[in-house]
Amino acid sequence: MSPRGRSHLFLWSPSVPSHTRKLSRRAFGGAVGATAAAAAVGLPTADAEAAESAAPQERPFRAAPGRHSARPNILFILGDDLGWADLSSYGAPHIRTPNLDRLARQGVRFTDAYSGSATCSPTRFSLYTGRFPGRTKGGLAEPIADRGVGLDPTHPTLASLLRGAGYTTALIGKWHCGYLPDYSPTKSGWEEFFGNFGGALEYYSKLGLGGEYDLYEGDAEYKDLRYYTRILTERASEYVRREHDRPWLLNLNFTTPHWPWIADGDTEESAEVVRRIKAGEPGALFHYDGGSVAKYTEMVEDLDRSVGTVLDALKRSGHERDTLVFFASDNGGERFSYNWPLSGNKASLQEGGIRVPTIVRWPSRIDGGQVSHVPNFSPDWTATLLELAGARPHPAYPLDGTSLAGYLLRGEQPRERDLFWRVRGERALRRGDWKYYRGRSGKDQLFDLAADQREQADRAPDDPARLALLRAAWEKTDATLLTYP
Repeated sequence: MSPRGRSHLFLWSPSVPSHTRKLSRRAFGGAVGATAAAAAVGLPTADAEAAESAAPQERPFRAAPGRHSARPNILFILGDDLGWADLSSYGAPHIRTPNLDRLARQGVRFTDAYSGSATCSPTRFSLYTGRFPGRTKGGLAEPIADRGVGLDPTHPTLASLLRGAGYTTALIGKWHCGYLPDYSPTKSGWEEFFGNFGGALEYYSKLGLGGEYDLYEGDAEYKDLRYYTRILTERASEYVRREHDRPWLLNLNFTTPHWPWIADGDTEESAEVVRRIKAGEPGALFHYDGGSVAKYTEMVEDLDRSVGTVLDALKRSGHERDTLVFFASDNGGERFSYNWPLSGNKASLQEGGIRVPTIVRWPSRIDGGQVSHVPNFSPDWTATLLELAGARPHPAYPLDGTSLAGYLLRGEQPRERDLFWRVRGERALRRGDWKYYRGRSGKDQLFDLAADQREQADRAPDDPARLALLRAAWEKTDATLLTYP
């Protein structure tokens, strides 16, 4: 990190007890002042002070080289539309996430981790392929709604490449990379699939945006009208407890806390949403007249309990130490999310639309209680997992991500490179602490994220040379991508 602008603050972090710890402005994103944040959402000050006094210490990341282990099992968990600060370990003053906080204490919490795009399906394309979404036709949909596009089954994926290296592969939960009959996880490298194809579904009835039933085992409909998060949790727990004779990859993609805003037990609200879907009401599943901060909190805390259940099953299996657990969100939060101090939400390339909570735990190789400020995004984790599993990218489909394996395991300094994003009407590129951004206004802006994570102080007028340099870098990458139809 550049030392420039490193005035220091004494602030509380949810993962550092620290009226005594010095935090840079860069680290402020993981260190929201508890008392002030609590007041913003109406949480009693005493609750915030109790959280502060109970917070464990977190230290800057350092690798532990010299350790050796077999290739890890990989449990890759995605929340859906979970905001950057929606976990208590990332600053949420009103949401309690003890299981994910424990995962962070046992591993590494990343403050500057990003999704590959600002909405569901393009991020999944970037994760599954390790490439920018704009490299493939299906990745141009933001997100996929047309049943005629999807992830080309001939394109190498994280699952197909790991499978070729001897891994067992499964995907449980949300796919959102195309619909049957042409697109499916089982056509793209996953041996097992249990979940939904579309971008959203009603949690009890399993009805999707078009009123279709959307719960499948493999490519066949599977009837189960219980609360969806419970079903996914059961399936994932069964998978990690199973006797495996090879290392495995499990992509566990929850739909929580994505709309509709229905928590476990909200059967009356569910019935009303279903009635409106069946009556043909456009957009009924978007649930614009439903939800609240309290309901959203309930859904996030349910996600946390569900992750805890799966992690407990993993521990009982005896393979916890040999399993790399990765947790993140697929993009920034929606309208009830807590993103402070970031600006923007899902669908925007402002920080709040693409910066996501990210936690990695691998007990046999990585020490716990650590925090990393190294910028990274979804395609990097594709490259990282391939390297850790001993798999190679396909030479005809070069990755856009950079492996972090050397950083995580051997203490190598990550090479500086650009993080690039493109969505319709917006563009962004991060180089070091600097971010080039053009929103829908068409105005080019430049932000120093070390001093201004909220992206309010536009430095473009003061530094036109840097702006021109980053804009040219963005345009050079953009020229290699497919154009929008």
